[in-house]
Amino acid sequence: MRVFALTGGIGSGKSTVAAYWRSLGLAVIDADELARQAVARGTPTLATIVASFGREVLHPDGSLNRAALAARVFHDADAREQLNQLVHPQVRRLAQDRFAALQQAGTPLACYEVPLLFETGQAAAYRPVVLVSVSEATQLARTLGRDGGEAATVRARIQSQLPLAIKARQADYVIDNEGSPEATRSQARAVLRSVCQDTHTDPSRYLEP
Repeated sequence: MRVFALTGGIGSGKSTVAAYWRSLGLAVIDADELARQAVARGTPTLATIVASFGREVLHPDGSLNRAALAARVFHDADAREQLNQLVHPQVRRLAQDRFAALQQAGTPLACYEVPLLFETGQAAAYRPVVLVSVSEATQLARTLGRDGGEAATVRARIQSQLPLAIKARQADYVIDNEGSPEATRSQARAVLRSVCQDTHTDPSRYLEP
């Protein structure tokens, strides 16, 4: 089985493309979903996070308070790196388990949706890489419209990630999500067809001739 990557920045529309590919029958594994599993209530990883950052990062029911943890590490590079060292290995283990199950089921092609693909040095393992890209202004507007909050906070979140322009130079395919939903879907179909060709996968499994 071949696994390729889908990535993008906050508010770029990466999840929209992933959802569209899922509707076509493509297996898509979401690293964010795996991260939530890795730190679920009662997991060893959550216990280690609490030991490292204190019980104030928990909700009263014992689940992780993501907002509190984010506030704790966002402006502290060392704390953020410490958190990454706790969570990322577990996410990668869960991803490998998912890939193994898909391969066992005879799945020929899968997509790994990873927001911080380049930042975590995983791009080489999941070629080809597809990037969903928009302008920073669009990232800001869409994230504020989706999540609310203050523009300065969202802008800081955007700027904490590798710029999309730099990611675009390292990606194999770029989907421009500045236009209409149909324009994005059209690009997503074309890119998926190209990925199938690159990976010697029959595109008719997902796309009409």
